[in-house]
Amino acid sequence: MRKVVTMGATILATLTLAACGSTSSSSSNSSSQNTTASSSSQKKLPAEYQSALNKAQTYSDTMHLSKKGLYRQLTSSSGEAFEKKPALYAVNHVKANWNENALAKAKDYQDQQSLSPARIKTQLTSSVGEQFTESQANYAVQHLNK
Repeated sequence: MRKVVTMGATILATLTLAACGSTSSSSSNSSSQNTTASSSSQKKLPAEYQSALNKAQTYSDTMHLSKKGLYRQLTSSSGEAFEKKPALYAVNHVKANWNENALAKAKDYQDQQSLSPARIKTQLTSSVGEQFTESQANYAVQHLNK
């Protein structure tokens, strides 16, 4: 490891090395630029947007909502009551596999309500139901018993 003279550079080099697990000065320099860039973009995200994204991730992971269902939950006055822009940002940036969310919901309907595959597909795509796309609902029904 190279000794750095200034305190700020020492802290940055130490953080970079710790984050990257690397002792190469060239990879440390590029890594510190990447780390700084991603930190800057995270800091620029307004708190309401970050909160909406956090809620969206929780709902996607635990309730397996569709993209439209997630947006509806985030913006509903009886739900989270986020403004439209933060909610839209959240549904567009959440880490979700919509096919797998549809499949999880389909399995819930099959296990808890003993619905037929046709009825499950209807529930998954209904505008008053789960609001998955036709493609996502087809994926779910095709993978129900696999």
